[in-house]
Amino acid sequence: MLYQGVLRKMDTEFGQPIQYFLIFENDFLNMNQLLNETISIQFVKYQCLNCGLDKPIYRQGFCKSCFFEIPQAADWIMRPELSTAHLNKEDRDLEYEKKVQLQPHIVYLANSSNVKVGVTRKSQVPTRWIDQGAHEAIEIVEVPNRYLAGITEVALKEHISDKTNWRTMLKNDVKDESLEAWKQKLKVFIPTEAKDYFIEHNRETHMDFPVLQYPEKPQSLNLSKNPNYNGKLVGIKGQYLIFEDQTVFNIRANEGLVINMDLV
Repeated sequence: MLYQGVLRKMDTEFGQPIQYFLIFENDFLNMNQLLNETISIQFVKYQCLNCGLDKPIYRQGFCKSCFFEIPQAADWIMRPELSTAHLNKEDRDLEYEKKVQLQPHIVYLANSSNVKVGVTRKSQVPTRWIDQGAHEAIEIVEVPNRYLAGITEVALKEHISDKTNWRTMLKNDVKDESLEAWKQKLKVFIPTEAKDYFIEHNRETHMDFPVLQYPEKPQSLNLSKNPNYNGKLVGIKGQYLIFEDQTVFNIRANEGLVINMDLV
């Protein structure tokens, strides 16, 4: 059966293993059910996730003009410490910024390719960890707004990474670390404004990904350069589809592309 639609990041359900769903406008696929199946992916056109026009995607699923105009792509998305809604100060759209920034946020440690620090809205736990391909994660602080989470992350990344190595994550070349020990070690570096929000007693959350075979030398599929691809699906981790021939396809990085997907 042929499926067509614009790519958005896969929806997930926490389970053993995690369940993945590719959502199209009029249909959806449970990707776990396609493991060991050969599927074809064909690039059709672009469709900006904001304006809907067939314009080349610049970043985050948006065309260039939308990326530099809409609040969903403002700098504070990637750099939470730039948030200003708590000061009643607008960046691009104060109403939107208040809705997103003025809600509980979590600063966490996750182990995907190495132990890293990150920020997410509380409502996005554990989705954010799943999307990063982390096999374990733990919350450090829960703060009432995005700004406090941002300055905490900035302080902690002086002492620990804030990046994931996607190749290492996909190869599953990951050391088992005690995130609880890391949390206690980093506690002293939490900024004064956020110290009262430290989470003292909690445990690591563990993620189990539906992967039959990890790639030894993952090669990223670029649909703009290779618009027709066939491959046997052998795993899903983070927002990546993993194929038997070592090809990996990052759904998140290809948001805004309209594709045809079919079983071969």
